[in-house]
Amino acid sequence: MKVRTSCVGLRNLLQGLSFSVKYYSKHNHLQTVCLYSKIKPKKCHILDCSGSTCAHRTVPPGSILPWRFFSCKQEGTKIPSKRKQNTSIITSELLYKNLLKSEQENWNNISARYKAMTKRIKEKLEELHNKYTFNLGSPRIRFGENVYFEENGCVFLSKADDDEGNVDILFSTEDLGFSDAFIQRIRISPDQRYMAISLKSENSEEATCVIMKLGHFPVMEKVIPSVFSFEWATNDVLYYTSQKNLKCQNVFMTTFTNQKHTKLVYTEQDARFFVDIHCTKDRRFLTINSNSKTTSEVWLVDCRHPFKSPALVQARTKGVIYHTEHRNDELYILTTYGEPAEYKLMKAPVASSGMENWQLVYAPEKKTKLVDLEMFSDHCIMFLKNAGHLYLNVISFVSHSVQSIKLPTWACEFELESHPEHTTSTCYFQLTSPVHPPKRFAYSFKENNLIEQAVQEVPIITNCHTTRLLAKSKDETLVPITVFHNMNSKELHRKPLLVHVYGAYGIDLNMSFKEEKLMLIEEGWILAYCHVRGGGELGLSWHKDGFQHNKLKGLHDLKACIMLLHELGFSRPKYTALAAASAGGVLAGALCNTDPELIRAMVLQLKNRKNGEIH
Repeated sequence: MKVRTSCVGLRNLLQGLSFSVKYYSKHNHLQTVCLYSKIKPKKCHILDCSGSTCAHRTVPPGSILPWRFFSCKQEGTKIPSKRKQNTSIITSELLYKNLLKSEQENWNNISARYKAMTKRIKEKLEELHNKYTFNLGSPRIRFGENVYFEENGCVFLSKADDDEGNVDILFSTEDLGFSDAFIQRIRISPDQRYMAISLKSENSEEATCVIMKLGHFPVMEKVIPSVFSFEWATNDVLYYTSQKNLKCQNVFMTTFTNQKHTKLVYTEQDARFFVDIHCTKDRRFLTINSNSKTTSEVWLVDCRHPFKSPALVQARTKGVIYHTEHRNDELYILTTYGEPAEYKLMKAPVASSGMENWQLVYAPEKKTKLVDLEMFSDHCIMFLKNAGHLYLNVISFVSHSVQSIKLPTWACEFELESHPEHTTSTCYFQLTSPVHPPKRFAYSFKENNLIEQAVQEVPIITNCHTTRLLAKSKDETLVPITVFHNMNSKELHRKPLLVHVYGAYGIDLNMSFKEEKLMLIEEGWILAYCHVRGGGELGLSWHKDGFQHNKLKGLHDLKACIMLLHELGFSRPKYTALAAASAGGVLAGALCNTDPELIRAMVLQLKNRKNGEIH
């Protein structure tokens, strides 16, 4: 966990204090109190067209009346005619500048009252950060007795059986002039003579690939700019994709033999498609994956014959997405092909990989999302999500059986750890939630059980209760809700509630650990995450049911979720706030217009496209 996490959370919280707080008066009218403004009152002239005639009414500044036909102007200011538009624009700019200056001056005058609260919040976040920042270690890549890992911009090599902590430094961003970059990806050649590293800075969309020749004294062999993905086909043949203007359409092969050369091997002609490279778990093939939002196509590079032209798996078919893995001369294909149009696992012989030869291996149950899978020599492990619950299914290729294992109730997200050796007997992964720091788990294929790793000293969260709910939307669709609250809290109907929503692009609501969320739990808040349609929590159909002409369904889902929370005694409207980031602001803003009585405050956040930070 980087220090920046708590700083960003603190900044968001402090920024939230500088905005207006909306509340409801006893007359149920939405009103605004500006925490940093004491502007001299100006009369607001409200054009009341609720009756047969229009009449002006004078109301206190800051009031927002239920009807929408209103205008606000300074006393005595005439509405400019078309002939005076230029003068009107200049006057408006001057008024805006004066308003901004007045806001800043008055905030400086009254902000002292928030210094104590700001200090307390900052100290609390720093305390939580220090308490829950632990070193799980970066993903470790193991090749036989050698273990490669990255820490603080350096790549290290250690021995698997070395208990004394002896390591060799193979690469340092600072020593080689890349001090402003961070390490994004590491790939070791099969014979461990070369190491490819991608470096990316926060102010750039494109990465640089650095190839190091390993040995007693590692040396920089080559630098390739504007690279997106790369994989080793053999000991001295590297395939990579080039990226330009957010597009990735060319695949190159470069060799590190005595006769070094670089060759273009594939070009995607359709600008709607994005190309990347993947290596199958058994290192038998490289896959060139060309994907659009709805369609994909895969080409195979035979690692035994890396100079041969790539072979097509299945020509792109509109609306069909597929990805491939390999085992025992068969391709295992994760695809949306067939009904229902959700991800399922199929297989086909390498020699005849066309769609007509695809055979179903596994299809998840309805409303279940296949999140990810990992292929091993005798097993395939799949991570699934249903109504917010996470569980894994383990397919045995030996016994032809499927074992289903439900993961801890509190778990909301998972992350697979790197497993370069497909013959391993254990799969490692991490589980987390907004209020639970990442915790390491392992599944043993030999023992057929889930093992909780207790090697790291992580404080155990024991006072937080996790509740899963289903809200009935306007069209009777059941919408999952995940709720967290302090187990020691009494009279939950009096506690403040922070509701989260996203519902866009088929992307799941962010449920990763945040120190500021845990702070709210300790302060007595209730946190609710509404998995509305438009997101991806229940699969591809869940997204399709909530986008474009179906966008209103996401709004109905959100309303149903908040109403259910209040009905079950989780807070009240006057204690409820709604938080949304990026595209989630569409639903949040719409709810404020359609059902403002359900909430008292709202926080809209903007996600930075380059570095992913929330502002």
